[in-house]
Amino acid sequence: MVGVPVTPPSDLPRTLGALCASGHEQRGVKTEIRDNLVTALRAGRDPWPGIVGFGSTVLPQLERALLAGHDVVLLGERGQGKTRLLRSLVELLDEWTPVIDGSELGEHPFEPITPISIRRAAELGDELPVAWRHRGERYTEKLATPDTAVADLIGDVDPVKVAEGRSLGDPETIHYGLVPRAHRGVVAINELPDLAERIQVALLNVMEERDIQVRGYTLRLPLDVLLVASANPEDYTNRGRIITPLKDRFGAEVRTHYPLEVADEVALVEQEADPVADVPRHLLEVIARFTRLLRESSAVDQGSGVSARFAVAAAETVAAAALHRAALTGERHPYARPIDLESVPAVLRGKLEFSSGEEGREDEILEHLLRRATAETARSRLRGVELGELADAVAAHPVRTGVRVPAAQVVAALPAVPALTEVAMRLGAAGTEDPGPMASAAELALEYLFLTRKLAKDEDQDDTVSYR
Repeated sequence: MVGVPVTPPSDLPRTLGALCASGHEQRGVKTEIRDNLVTALRAGRDPWPGIVGFGSTVLPQLERALLAGHDVVLLGERGQGKTRLLRSLVELLDEWTPVIDGSELGEHPFEPITPISIRRAAELGDELPVAWRHRGERYTEKLATPDTAVADLIGDVDPVKVAEGRSLGDPETIHYGLVPRAHRGVVAINELPDLAERIQVALLNVMEERDIQVRGYTLRLPLDVLLVASANPEDYTNRGRIITPLKDRFGAEVRTHYPLEVADEVALVEQEADPVADVPRHLLEVIARFTRLLRESSAVDQGSGVSARFAVAAAETVAAAALHRAALTGERHPYARPIDLESVPAVLRGKLEFSSGEEGREDEILEHLLRRATAETARSRLRGVELGELADAVAAHPVRTGVRVPAAQVVAALPAVPALTEVAMRLGAAGTEDPGPMASAAELALEYLFLTRKLAKDEDQDDTVSYR
């Protein structure tokens, strides 16, 4: 994984004898996670960095499941952060853990489990070489697909080892699959219902009896793994399903959800988006509200969900529109304005599934919801600002904007009224010489006056818009 140190600290024990002398205590992976989670909670440290919007809902449930030592399945719509949450479990593992140097399954020096490691431990005794594995190497992830085989997850006979002269009945001819190789770590299976039912059956013994069976071999491998999985509720019941015996072996089922608050949606976009231009927070709020309105709309197929990735992509699209405008107008510093929001429906329409009967109305639906989101954001941000004087001033002297109108030209056309000063302060555009923030703030106020029928808006042939 990214960020895994190349070498462990030099002062760590390198033989079994030195490890015993150091006072090292062996812990199972579930005990290790439980202890580290309790330590973090008692210290007031956030065990889940980067997880937004789950603080009072999903995380307490997941924490209780981990404290209980349960295998966990996360159930939720696409784009709710299930995979990110699973990957964050890595931070609850010890930074370094000892393994038998050269062992195929990363076995603990105190407890070898494969025939070859058991033999080496007996022969070498206290001189058994010890290596150290970073926690980033102890997380294994598999995207479940219909073509996944038992050999991928559990293992199979290795024909190369047989060809080397070992007998077919020798357990050392087995090539271990993903789950045994995750021994003493976390194994995550994304989209678990997509696994064929016969493949899910192969996981039953791993989760309960902790042994594996490969082509007639039954090996008593006391595997020490935390098995976590994700599933989409629609797939859970329709396209695929988790078979009942496997579902019964998961100790906890935790439901995820989209951000419940606008602020959480904005924070998520700020964290995940990689914009090529500055996008002010009020435009991120418009995008967040737009995404939430899509999730509530009967015109959008809610069975497919509206992923958080939609809001992230929308923010990046708005930033790209600002950069495109800057290239056309010669602006030195691209800064997103409400006019750039118009690029979102056309570019991201394909990320949505619409309900049957809405064919041909997709653009109309998206434009309507985007205008609602803009109006709600402006109403929330500009509540109490007297915009009547701005409307009167613009009625006398129209303001022109558009994708080919630079910010400086928009600012130059604005009337000198006290309301604009308050708008600038509310939207973070005060105290800067760059015309971009002021143009963006003013456009939001003008668009709000248009949406509340205080101003008219004319769209001209040259991609400009005039508020009058």
